[in-house]
Amino acid sequence: MRVLLTGTSGQVGGALLPLLNTSHVVLAPQRAELDLSRPETVAEALDGLVPDLIVNPAAYTAVDKAEDEAELALRVNAASPAAMAAWARKRNVPLIHFSTDYVFDGSGETPWREGDRCGPLSSYGRSKWEGERAIQASGAAHLILRTSWVYAAQGTNFLRTMTRLARERDELRVVADQFGAPTAAASIAEATSAIIDRRTNTTDLAEDFAAAEGLVHLANAGATSWHGFATAIVDGLKLRGQAVKAATIHAIATSEFPTKAIRPANSRLDTSRLRQAFGVSMPSWSQAMHRELDRLIRLG
Repeated sequence: MRVLLTGTSGQVGGALLPLLNTSHVVLAPQRAELDLSRPETVAEALDGLVPDLIVNPAAYTAVDKAEDEAELALRVNAASPAAMAAWARKRNVPLIHFSTDYVFDGSGETPWREGDRCGPLSSYGRSKWEGERAIQASGAAHLILRTSWVYAAQGTNFLRTMTRLARERDELRVVADQFGAPTAAASIAEATSAIIDRRTNTTDLAEDFAAAEGLVHLANAGATSWHGFATAIVDGLKLRGQAVKAATIHAIATSEFPTKAIRPANSRLDTSRLRQAFGVSMPSWSQAMHRELDRLIRLG
């Protein structure tokens, strides 16, 4: 298949690229060729690329900055995915799109299921929710993959930030009352590739997407707090003989670390549908983190 893959300079797109390249012709346009901040240009760009399948991990992900750039976040996260879906529907091209736990309001302690009511708390979350709704309303064959707390050995993310701070500071202060599953970009890429590669044609893919109701939660198994994640990272660095200064990691409340955008307290995602619809079981967040720490150290 000719697979259009957006966001290859990002964490998930970058992890997907080598996997999809093994068995598909991957089209990886740069921003000059496909600019998601200009949704009015998306259809023409797709006319020139002519993919058989669209995979769209590209997104505006600056959560706090989105409070001041809500219009830009909506263009990238909602209007452009809507334009992709409209193009895909006209040409019977399936679309895989990535979304986030931030579409929920974070209430309760039960893992969120796909059909639960959305109630985003931030401009970023609202933009991703609007993207979901536009795709669902388009009539295109689609699969929306909601994930949480994405990180990788490369890029800007919690794993790399904690690694740097643990090497620089004697003490760390990390929020302990927000819970979710840290999810490695590599795990997301492997699961997405498995979903695609279980079929040899887009007709069967579209049927699979419909059987899954077009929406699946995809996250590493288990859950922890940001404090628990930070503690595991520091312990993992020590286990690998890395020089770490941080002797204490203080657990703090969200109220002690104010941010412009409100984060959901409960980001746990129920991934039962992923297993039932596609036969994909995710590794634990701890297993995935240790693998990613090995990569981070190899990269230097």
